[in-house]
Amino acid sequence: MTRIIYQSESGGVAVIIPTESVELALKDVPTGVAYEIVDVADIPSDRFFRGAWVMGDCCIDVDLDKCKALGHDMRRAQRNAEFAPFDEIIAKQIPGLDAAEAEASRQAIREKYALIQDVINGASDPNEIKTALEAN
Repeated sequence: MTRIIYQSESGGVAVIIPTESVELALKDVPTGVAYEIVDVADIPSDRFFRGAWVMGDCCIDVDLDKCKALGHDMRRAQRNAEFAPFDEIIAKQIPGLDAAEAEASRQAIREKYALIQDVINGASDPNEIKTALEAN
């Protein structure tokens, strides 16, 4: 099975799945844009970092710097979700709830995500980033 791939304007890689024929599907490639016809096996099966895909010489490569940027965005979103219940306690000074305990919990969250940040910054492979984010 074949696919048509090309670098999209947004910086990612567009993948066209021909429904009838490759020739018919080529009409969906923007005019003047370089494309490749590849085997489905040449497209990464793991789409965790799809936003970091770039066109290589004949296939899709994964840009490590883009993976790191996406990883940091995911890390921040995870951290913010964990902060949320403690942020409310501290911001609203809810009676009966201990703000000092909430701040201690927030500090533990900061430390956990600082370690994940270090892994992302030092990663030499997208899988290291993914593993750090999923281990959370």
